[in-house]
Amino acid sequence: MAALPFRDINVHASASHYAFTSPSSPSAPTLVVDRPSGDLRLNDGVISGGKRVSSINGILGIIKLRLDKYIIVITKAQPMGRLKGHMIYKVIATEFLPLRERPLHDQDEDTYLALLKTLIKSGPMYFSYSFDLTNSFQRQSQLDPSVPLWKRADDRFFWNKFVQSDLIDFRLSGTRHQQGQQPGVDPYILPVMFGMMEIIPTKVKSTPLSLVLITRRSRHRAGTRYFSRGIDEEGHVSNFNETEQIIVLNDSTSGLGGFAGGGGMQNGKIGGSGGKEVQIMSYVQTRGSVPVFWAEVNTLHYTPKLQIRGVETAVSAAQAHFDEQIRLYGDNYIVNLVKAKGREQRVKEAYEQMIKMLITSPYESTSEDSRSSEKFHIVESSKNQQKFDRLHYVYFDFHNETKGLQWHRVQLLVDQLHDALEKQQYFRGVDMPADIEGRLEVRNHQTSVVRTNCMDCLDRTNVVQSIFARTVLNRQLTDLGVLSRGETFTSDPAFEVLFRKIWADNADVVSTSYSGTGALKTDFTRTGVRTRAGLLQDGRNSITRYLKNNFADGPKQDAFDLFLGAYLPTTSSYLVFVDQRPLLIQAIPYVFAFSLFFVFIGSFTRRLPDSAVLPVRIFILFWFIVAAWCANFIIKNGMLYVNWPKLNPRPWATEGYQDAISKVRKDKVIGGLVARHERGLSTARYTNAEEGKKRIE
Repeated sequence: MAALPFRDINVHASASHYAFTSPSSPSAPTLVVDRPSGDLRLNDGVISGGKRVSSINGILGIIKLRLDKYIIVITKAQPMGRLKGHMIYKVIATEFLPLRERPLHDQDEDTYLALLKTLIKSGPMYFSYSFDLTNSFQRQSQLDPSVPLWKRADDRFFWNKFVQSDLIDFRLSGTRHQQGQQPGVDPYILPVMFGMMEIIPTKVKSTPLSLVLITRRSRHRAGTRYFSRGIDEEGHVSNFNETEQIIVLNDSTSGLGGFAGGGGMQNGKIGGSGGKEVQIMSYVQTRGSVPVFWAEVNTLHYTPKLQIRGVETAVSAAQAHFDEQIRLYGDNYIVNLVKAKGREQRVKEAYEQMIKMLITSPYESTSEDSRSSEKFHIVESSKNQQKFDRLHYVYFDFHNETKGLQWHRVQLLVDQLHDALEKQQYFRGVDMPADIEGRLEVRNHQTSVVRTNCMDCLDRTNVVQSIFARTVLNRQLTDLGVLSRGETFTSDPAFEVLFRKIWADNADVVSTSYSGTGALKTDFTRTGVRTRAGLLQDGRNSITRYLKNNFADGPKQDAFDLFLGAYLPTTSSYLVFVDQRPLLIQAIPYVFAFSLFFVFIGSFTRRLPDSAVLPVRIFILFWFIVAAWCANFIIKNGMLYVNWPKLNPRPWATEGYQDAISKVRKDKVIGGLVARHERGLSTARYTNAEEGKKRIE
């Protein structure tokens, strides 16, 4: 049997080392991290001399910052429920153990640590000691359960893989002192998934079952809304998420509670309730950014500037992306929901152009109705000669078809894809109680996937994904005999409410990690109708998104790049977070605030009866003109006031910044005052991009 991660680890901390042991496995080797070198070794028996002993839930990873390495340990984990007998946990609290005692504080080091702590605290991360959360049930059924858990993990969703790389490298090749493979490290390597996870024991028409929703966020090209768009050279798209909806029938171990009991229970070997076989049914969908080179450039305007590079330049990247998608999921039904008119039209046309370049002998058809001249736009291959002919592009004019809050019209899209969904099937597996490894006997495979996108792959995408999930769930419950033919689970109001809630929660989690707020349109997902209160909430979320995307997402993007290894700090990179804009440009928002303050004071301060009015009016007018000029300057030169990522600068941000600085130097009022020797975030500042080189796995 595979060595599963330790459920209990004690840390013995001393001035010379950190030693990790598992009290429940006294014969297992001790993992020792020497201080301050960070050298790893395995020791038989407990290392003496630990001054402080503390209990942890697992090792999240080891990360090197500018001056020191830190071991990130999980100090608190919350049980989220059992999935087929395996307890799933959420990371609640972590601690950073430094390898050297730092007498002096370093500004950059402190910022790096603050960024990482904020990301880990806000990021929903989940793990299990005995269940592979990174793989769908269908992929799990094809893997060897005797392989260690971290080796089975899906590389895309092994969120902490970069920070685990020290342990993984030591496991695979050892060190100078301990050469060769080190299988004793396996139980210390704990894969963690980032995303959404809910397990709800419930009933449908008196049949007990567990409804589970898991969304796994890819660690490749992860980032925030306006700083991560489109595709990269390796074929990774922004905001790629895989969502798996699962129902477990006759799962008697689905309640909460402490650790799984003995070895039998932890492997889900209790057997079904009342001796009935445990059945698993799962359905997978994906979402991801439009796979061309494109960006939206923040300029403080509500609608950012859209940039699309030539589609031809992205063909090899799109091939790499869809090559992986077809290999993993089979045929891809690409559902595109961007608007057919206005600024989004260019993204729609670029996607269609890309699909036509990938498939052989493209065949197109368009249908229209009174609402939309392009209700559907289908692009398919008229032959089936090569693998990219397994791409089926379906454009749906979501915006026009659902206008006037008529969201039920999304059903038109389900009808359009009816045959594909029938053919696609879903995964079905039955527990084999006699199998020690806890394998499933596979009765059915899902043979294709629906890949949905809108501009952000958030709000519209989630509405459509929940409708597809509903359609398939009705089919699964009918196949099980829980529902009769033609019946839907809307006949069970309690389950209907639960289904809507779990998908609305999913929308909020995916949206928060990418855009900074919960999703829009979740009132429809939660209640089935678009409400005025929902519209108001969407308005609040839109304003919050605007503020966060312009003024808070730079540091958040830096945190992603740091944790995922897209940026590697070095001792030579110094004061990378310092604001290097010319001082005058930095000062203008403060002048604006002071001006408004003086206008307010002048307007509302009570005057003596015999005091002259004119000087006060001149005072107010002067500061009002200053405030208006400052506001106009900030809006006109918005690129200078966006909080950009500083570790891996975006090329279009660098170019836009240079253009904005050049414009300011020609400004009639302050042009001459902007010191020419102050480079701001100039190209020289951006040599940091060298240090932000990608770590090649």
